[in-house]
Amino acid sequence: MTIPFHRLLAVELRKLFDTRSAKILTACLLCLTVAAIVGRGLYSGPGLQRLVWTAGIGYATLLPVLGVLAVTGEWSHRTALTTFVLEPRRWRVMVAKAIPPALTAVVASLFALLVAVPATALTSAAQRTPAHWDLTFATMAGWTATNVLFVMMGTALGALLLNAPAAIVVCLGGTAVWSAVALLGTTGRTLAEWLDFNRTTAPLAAGDWAGVDFLRLAASTALWIVFPLLAGVIRASRKEVR
Repeated sequence: MTIPFHRLLAVELRKLFDTRSAKILTACLLCLTVAAIVGRGLYSGPGLQRLVWTAGIGYATLLPVLGVLAVTGEWSHRTALTTFVLEPRRWRVMVAKAIPPALTAVVASLFALLVAVPATALTSAAQRTPAHWDLTFATMAGWTATNVLFVMMGTALGALLLNAPAAIVVCLGGTAVWSAVALLGTTGRTLAEWLDFNRTTAPLAAGDWAGVDFLRLAASTALWIVFPLLAGVIRASRKEVR
C-alpha cells in the first residue's frame, strides 16, 4: 500500500520539531528575532524595513542549521531503518524532508514582519518620531526568497554529507572560505563573484531585483543546492542502513 505523499510530508514536518535540538534551535531563533528587532528599534529608530532585515542576522546562521537537522536526523537518531521500511522509495522521503525547512523559512520571514510592525509603531510612539513604513512587497519577497535559499543550502549539504556536524561546519564556514578565495587575485575574485552564495544573493536579500545577476545566482544555486541535493538523494537511496 502506497503511503500518500501528504502523509509523508506531515510526518516529516512533525519530526522536524520533535527532537530536542530542533526545539532548542527554534526557541533560540524566536527569542533572538524578537530581541534583535526590539533592540534595533530602540537604537536605530522606527524603520520597518530596517527592523525586518535585523532578523536576517540570526536567520542566515540558524535556518541553514535547521535544514541540516531535517535530513540528518534519521541517521543520527538511528531511525532510518524504520523510516525506509515503511517507505522503501527513499527519494520520496528525502523530498518530503526538504519541503518543511523551506516552509519554515517562509513562516520565519512572516514572523519577523509580524514582530517588526508593532515594534515600529511602539518605537515611534515612545521616541515621538515619525515611523518609516518603507517595506515594499518586492523587498519582502526578495528577502524571504533569500531565507528559503539559505535553508535549502543547509538541507542540500545535510543530504549530501548525512552528518550534521560536518554539514553545519561547511554552511557556517563558507563565508570565511570565500572571503579568502576572493583575495587570491583576479581568478579568485571572479570565482567568488560567481559561486559565493552570500554575494550572489545579496541584491535579492536587499530587495533590489533589478540588481540581481540571475546567471550568477543560478550558478551558485546549482553549486550549493541543486547538485548537493541530487547527489544526497542518490547517496541516501544507496546507503546501507544499519
